[in-house]
Amino acid sequence: MDIQTITTLGELKKSGYQARSIKDELRQNLIEKIKNKTPIFEGIRGYENTVIPELQRAILSRHNINLLGLRGQAKTRLARLMLTLLDAYIPVVAGSEINDDPLNPISRYAKDVIAENGDDTPIYWLHRSERFAEKLATPDVTVADIIGDVDPIKAANLKLTYADDRVIHYGMIPRANRCIFVINELPDLQARIQVALFNILQEGDIQIRGFKLRLPLDMQFVFTANPEDYTNRGSIITPLKDRIGSQILTHYPEDIETAKLITEQEAKWDSRQKEAIYVPELAKDLLEQIVFEARDSDFIDEKSGVSARLSITAFENLLSTAELRALKAGDTHTTIRLSDFMGIIPAITGKVELVYEGEQEGAAQVAYNLIGDAVKSLFPEFFPKIEKLRKQDQESPYDAIVSWFFNQTEDFELLDDVRDKSYKALLEAVSPLDDLLGTYQPNLAREDSYFVKEFILWALVAHKLLSKYRFTEGLQFKDPYGSFINDL
Repeated sequence: MDIQTITTLGELKKSGYQARSIKDELRQNLIEKIKNKTPIFEGIRGYENTVIPELQRAILSRHNINLLGLRGQAKTRLARLMLTLLDAYIPVVAGSEINDDPLNPISRYAKDVIAENGDDTPIYWLHRSERFAEKLATPDVTVADIIGDVDPIKAANLKLTYADDRVIHYGMIPRANRCIFVINELPDLQARIQVALFNILQEGDIQIRGFKLRLPLDMQFVFTANPEDYTNRGSIITPLKDRIGSQILTHYPEDIETAKLITEQEAKWDSRQKEAIYVPELAKDLLEQIVFEARDSDFIDEKSGVSARLSITAFENLLSTAELRALKAGDTHTTIRLSDFMGIIPAITGKVELVYEGEQEGAAQVAYNLIGDAVKSLFPEFFPKIEKLRKQDQESPYDAIVSWFFNQTEDFELLDDVRDKSYKALLEAVSPLDDLLGTYQPNLAREDSYFVKEFILWALVAHKLLSKYRFTEGLQFKDPYGSFINDL
């Protein structure tokens, strides 16, 4: 029998439907999914052995949950994915403002309707997609917003005095009865508002302007908070923390492979970009390494964090930079170049909080330096380490490349808008690069080789074996000592 065909309380009773609390509902459905090996929290990567098991334990324990972590760590998404653990539909007394369970009504309205109509009480079925409520905690939130207040218009329409509890207009929390209720950035909520949550979490009653109503609300609370908030903008008051069952620490991806999976999953790039733009694997690694460098940078505020959104928006900017270049040049197909990474600087500067030294350096310069730092960090994974100090007669695999630039009479320039054919010809002209690739990366795909060649040049610059100059139209590479001697 399709339960959605049931329209009255009497039919519901005959069907044998058993009511259960939302926490039991989440618990039982989680148990079923685990037994059946059904994927849980799909799309969340990097938390398989850390956050997700802790979240599952909290659900099994029927706890209200606080997700504590820096920005961009999928806290809100985790809360929203808990919807998948709810029943598809639940019965509600028709007309109830607070989703009253027909078998266990708690509001005066629902009790009166059932007392008057009995088994003929009309019911409707609430889908799980409607059982999620979310509130961003801001300093201007009031008790009336989240708990409720006396409604003079309702009192006038019903011809009731303010002494009657039917004049109350319910706030967001009572209206989210039998739902998952998320309060984001909990420390931003004023202390007096946090106090108003005490009884709801523990005793299940609410107080509104002198009315003390016994409303055993059936709710799953999920709070999110940023550790930075404890010192900078506010704090979660101790008695409220004491009433939250489980506090779960979230974190950023711990390795580049996980970070790449998240970026490719979340980035918005259409079919035309996928067909027209080839992205070398090294370019994806480099993009994520830039974010890792930002999290370790002395110029960026560590407490503020570097959101996973940085790599997502930077990847979108990288694709758009290559697409714009190809459109201007008239190329139907192109490959990501390392010089295209100049296009991600706006994505970086908008996502990081600089410390004083970073402000002095300048946001754009900090972002530019992060690209160089990422190149320097990744380079030893593909080629021999460049030694800072070596013996006078000791040879280096990079001597031939440096000598090639030393002997150049004309400037070697990689212009931003140069067509693919010309770009490849310029890099092919640096013949020692082919020898280096043949020795240390013999299985490298040809379509990846041009990006890797430019990557080698950037790495030599990072180790001061070459110099690089940024000008309006592109990049210029030189031998630093040869340039100095020529000037003399």
